[in-house]
Amino acid sequence: MRRRHLIQFAVATLAAASVGVHAQAFPAKPIKLVIAFPAGGPTDITMRQLADNAGKILGQPVIVENKPGAGGTLPAQLLQTSPADGYTLAQIPLGVFRLPYTTRISWDPVKDINYVLNVTGYAFGIVVPADSPLTTWTHFVAWAKANPGKLTYGSTGTLTSPHLTTELIAQKLGLQLLHVPYKGSSELAQAITGGHLMAAADSTGFAPLVQAGKLRVLNTWGEKRLEKFPDAPTLKELGLDIVQNSPFGIGAPKGTPPAVVKRLHDAFKKAMEEPSYVQALARYDMVPMYMSSAGYTKFAQETFAREKALVEKLGLAKPN
Repeated sequence: MRRRHLIQFAVATLAAASVGVHAQAFPAKPIKLVIAFPAGGPTDITMRQLADNAGKILGQPVIVENKPGAGGTLPAQLLQTSPADGYTLAQIPLGVFRLPYTTRISWDPVKDINYVLNVTGYAFGIVVPADSPLTTWTHFVAWAKANPGKLTYGSTGTLTSPHLTTELIAQKLGLQLLHVPYKGSSELAQAITGGHLMAAADSTGFAPLVQAGKLRVLNTWGEKRLEKFPDAPTLKELGLDIVQNSPFGIGAPKGTPPAVVKRLHDAFKKAMEEPSYVQALARYDMVPMYMSSAGYTKFAQETFAREKALVEKLGLAKPN
């Protein structure tokens, strides 16, 4: 009996030592960071700057791979089949927490992702072409009420925060809008500037087009007005008790060694504090929004429950 206990103790000690050595040697090769939206949009631009900063801190490149589609949930799904060694990371947009309520999946967004840290959140709003007759939110609402189901708006994908928040706005105001999903901000921008849509709900990736005089902002969705668009009212100012900033961060596969998660957390936290990242975010009225591994895990648990209520309220939950 004592011999068996000694053997078990020796095996456990070797395993712990192996994890410790692995963590000390990590990373020994480039790390892949998969993001949920296409190249050229605000997520891609800001995450590439963050990845570049983190790579310098870690001593190995952090290579960004774009995997758009499915409402921004493909990177999180990729984690379910990736080795738990810290070399595959994924952006986790809010849409990940809605997945089990809208489609059938075999994994749990809270339990089956190792939450490393939260890095930022989006600033959102609704825009129209600069030459649109819908010059204010009042005009937008009036036209939509007079023409049920005919006002077309685009978003960065079905069940993304821009889509669900716009549907919530429409529900509160008694509007019927026609939703057209796209794979990301760059594709959506081409559609609205090309005259294919009457409006777009998006993160402030639309900022350069507004500044170029091609789009007009009708409202923004934060707690207060954006410095870049001081004339655009918030939803709260328009009488809608809605604030949406959609925090997102970085996740690793379930079972990634704690020491590796800590190494990644510390490197990306330091990378967030670099002026180059802060400046990249500022282009889109975004700011660093840090949550620790424990804080981000708690946020995931709370958001998972909150998103269920939203999906059910909008009647978008999958049938049992």
